[in-house]
Amino acid sequence: MNMNMNRYKAVLLGEAGVGKSSIVHRYVNDNFYELQESTIGAAFFKKTHRIDNENSIILEIWDTAGQERYHGLAPMYYRGAHLILVVFDVTNTNSFARAQKYINELRENLRTNNVVIAFLGNKIDMEKGREVSKLIAEGFAKQNNLLYYEISAKTGYNIEEMFNKLCNHVYLNCNENNINITNRVNILNQNIDLKNDSCC
Repeated sequence: MNMNMNRYKAVLLGEAGVGKSSIVHRYVNDNFYELQESTIGAAFFKKTHRIDNENSIILEIWDTAGQERYHGLAPMYYRGAHLILVVFDVTNTNSFARAQKYINELRENLRTNNVVIAFLGNKIDMEKGREVSKLIAEGFAKQNNLLYYEISAKTGYNIEEMFNKLCNHVYLNCNENNINITNRVNILNQNIDLKNDSCC
């Protein structure tokens, strides 16, 4: 049995400290580090997601640094992306404002409408310290046609479910719009053996 596999590029954007790296580590390795070092430039991860019995995708994830001095590098990473995840911390209104600026920047700079953009409210395990309500965040996402998810990298809440939905969404979006994926891999007998790769 042949399994068709395409590579899709995903990029995380957001202010430093919102938990982008923790989200990726939770999804790819199912772990969480209480003291997560800040990303310098960008970090790269990948994970395989099965769509159905005949199709899987390799999600190549770029975790970008959130410090202002690295902001100018962001377009280099989200150029050509199939999925962009803009993250904010629900306990920090400044991070929410910064995430909104990222969305505006993407609207101005993206040359295509065929990119799936998700708006993520992280750290919902810290409900007592919440500063950004779900109503406000959902309202902004709806106004800007974004997919909105509330998650917790610390507890793992909604991480796997969210990425499963987003992977399927990206796959369908690219196929419906006939987007050319150049890095196509054909896997025989489903024997997937890719370095630094995890499979759902």
